Amino acid sequence: MSKILFKLNGVSNDEANEVRTLLDDNDIDYYETSAGNWGISLPAIWLKDVTQFKRARALVDEYQKARTIKMCTEYALMKKEGKNKTLFDAIKEKPAQFVLHLAVSVLVVYLSIRLVIDIGEIGSK
Repeated sequence: MSKILFKLNGVSNDEANEVRTLLDDNDIDYYETSAGNWGISLPAIWLKDVTQFKRARALVDEYQKARTIKMCTEYALMKKEGKNKTLFDAIKEKPAQFVLHLAVSVLVVYLSIRLVIDIGEIGSK
């Protein structure tokens, strides 16, 4: 029977590839499921052989600890050098997209408030 080892929701491609390589290098049999066409399925890496779970889990846990340390170190270095990406950097890169998202957000808030006010006026008549 199969057992889920690693969920791929929100996982970057490089991290998923590193986990696949880790499993391949350690001769652990696995298969992968995708989110499907509508994105409602569970994207994950599953073990074919449940008896390999403890070993595989230990490998993935150790990998994730090392990756966390590596990413924190890289972020601290980028922050120290002033190269980390801020909100203002993202706005400068795509100002039109930012303005569009802001306008849509304001419109949704306006329509939501307007709906509540209109329903309140109808109820008070």
